[in-house]
Amino acid sequence: MDTKVHRVGQAAKTPNDNTFYRYSQLALLVIAAGSIYPVLYLRQIYQSSMLVALNIDNQQLGYLYSGLGTAFVLSYLPSGWLADRLPPRLLICISLLGTGLLALWYATYPSYGYLRIIFFGFGITTGLTFWAALLKRLKTLATKEEQGRFFGMLDGGRGLIEASLATIALTMFTYYTKTQGESLGDGFQRVLHLYAYLCLALGIVLTLLRDPNKTNVAKETKQQKKGRLLDDLKTLARLPELWLMTTIVFCGYHLFWATYSFSAYLEQGSLGLTATVAATITTAKMWMRPIGGIGGGWLGDRFTNLRVLTIVLSLGTLGIGGLILAPMLHSVALAAGLILFIGLMVYAIRGLYWAILDICHVPAHTTGLAIGIVSVIGYSPDILLPLINGWATQHFPGTPGYQIYYSYIATVGVFGVIAALTLNKRIAKRKAA
Repeated sequence: MDTKVHRVGQAAKTPNDNTFYRYSQLALLVIAAGSIYPVLYLRQIYQSSMLVALNIDNQQLGYLYSGLGTAFVLSYLPSGWLADRLPPRLLICISLLGTGLLALWYATYPSYGYLRIIFFGFGITTGLTFWAALLKRLKTLATKEEQGRFFGMLDGGRGLIEASLATIALTMFTYYTKTQGESLGDGFQRVLHLYAYLCLALGIVLTLLRDPNKTNVAKETKQQKKGRLLDDLKTLARLPELWLMTTIVFCGYHLFWATYSFSAYLEQGSLGLTATVAATITTAKMWMRPIGGIGGGWLGDRFTNLRVLTIVLSLGTLGIGGLILAPMLHSVALAAGLILFIGLMVYAIRGLYWAILDICHVPAHTTGLAIGIVSVIGYSPDILLPLINGWATQHFPGTPGYQIYYSYIATVGVFGVIAALTLNKRIAKRKAA
């Protein structure tokens, strides 16, 4: 009897029980996530160089990113379905290799028609085959007590990788364009090659690495294939906790999107900072990501992820409200402090809201599909908010436009807090029962 129990216990032990294995895999996921996305959003730093090198105008650039956003929206749901049927590690390798090859094509400066195909392709390689696979792989690596920590380290570590790569790329770009006298197009091409070769190298390394958990993953994937899509969707639709989580992600992502307009906001009205000073403050805000993501995840594991998420959602919403008042008080220091504070809260939110999937009673074989559903709705602000921001700042130039925009963001943030409190209440009742 004792021997049998001992053998069962040994059989149940998997490589995922090994701390070194789990954390080394987490490190690889962080590096992959921090390396695959920057090449999509190089316009944040190199927009003028892009326009010159690619021979396009701002409107055409907008269409490229509209195509990217459309690909994301179309990809999120099937991304979850795919992650439930193929090993996430395989999908991540395909994503890195595909993104690297597209980036190399991008670096040849093809015609505008081909650029639209490339950007739509980026949406496929980072949405369809990467996003849900990344989150599902992370969720399976973390123990129940480590969900907040792992998701926080993913977002915080990803931010650290992105900031570090951006610094390296900008240094290289400056050296070749300023010191060596190369054109902006040549310098931007070197930046593209840096990210392209990095993605390809990571994809090859992950492909060649032996996965000691391969047998378990194969068995799990084989079992998941038995699920029927329509039945799985009905099961998930009947989970109120999942819809509350979706609301939280939707509202929390609004707060994150507000950070994209901080630089322009600081240059308006009574604040009136120079572009250089505004850029310095918003760059400092970017370094809040590793602190907020990792710190929020650690606090979540210590005091429960949902409780900490509720608090940082509330504080982030109050911070946005403070930005509305800052121009009235003519306080640059207050605005700068609020931007750093909001950055800290927003990155903590991003590090925590996927960690609460664990408390939503999602069946294991539908985890990827659940991630896809939450992503489709939760990240829809990618389409909505540029339109709202454009309308507000166009019809109410200067500070008033941003105050209207931030008022909308803060209102949505309040609904996010309400959703988090409601989910807290449901979980408390379930535990009491």
